Amino acid sequence: MQHKELVDKLSKSLGRSKSDVNKLLEALSNVVVERCSELDSISVPRLGTIEAVKHNESIKTDPNTNKRTLLPPRVEVQFSTSNVLKKRLNQP
Repeated sequence: MQHKELVDKLSKSLGRSKSDVNKLLEALSNVVVERCSELDSISVPRLGTIEAVKHNESIKTDPNTNKRTLLPPRVEVQFSTSNVLKKRLNQP
């Protein structure tokens, strides 16, 4: 689903204007970025959890040349689905 389709569906579902829905999605995006940059997690009931995981720097060795490279620390964002969503998706 593309952004425009999401805005249309949410606008109809919430009975709000498309500009209001765009503002809500932008605010949600800002909160997710802010919290993830602080390595915090965000739990959305019936949907799942968005969590930032920090990976420390590491050394990678190329097996062909034995050249070692230092990989910088990085933050990865992970999403895990809630049990409610899993059950709803897997219903026959």
